[in-house]
Amino acid sequence: MAPVTTASTVPVKPQGCTNLKLRQLVRVVGAHYDAEVGKTGLKITQYSLLSYITKLGPIRAVELAQQMHMSASTLSRNLRPLIDAGWVEQAPGPDARSWFIQATPEGQAKRSEAQRRWRAAQESINQRLGVERVVALHALIDESLLLLDDIGADHGLE
Repeated sequence: MAPVTTASTVPVKPQGCTNLKLRQLVRVVGAHYDAEVGKTGLKITQYSLLSYITKLGPIRAVELAQQMHMSASTLSRNLRPLIDAGWVEQAPGPDARSWFIQATPEGQAKRSEAQRRWRAAQESINQRLGVERVVALHALIDESLLLLDDIGADHGLE
């Protein structure tokens, strides 16, 4: 990717900390989604996890962690409240050491309820930022994740 240049063709360098800027954006956007999805009793992170499980399940925990770009320990911590609420269950796998994670019927119903609230939050973000900006942001994030994939793997986020 070519460096960004101004009218005088002087390369523009990033100012500030990328991590801080991303965290600021995540906090603002996350608060918006949490407020809307929270009306169902789920946090946005729980909704995302439940959505992955509903879509991919039954699935082994290690595969789910890989799909979500998170460590196994983070996944385990995030699963606990969903299991305790009865929305997710662990089912025995093909051998004594393996387990599959799947949504219960109550979990599938909760996910459907939360999906309506998520959609309202997404439409609000699309309206505030503009659809073109959201599409560009998604593309930039996806491209960045691919380019930084080896960093994630180095830190257990395969």
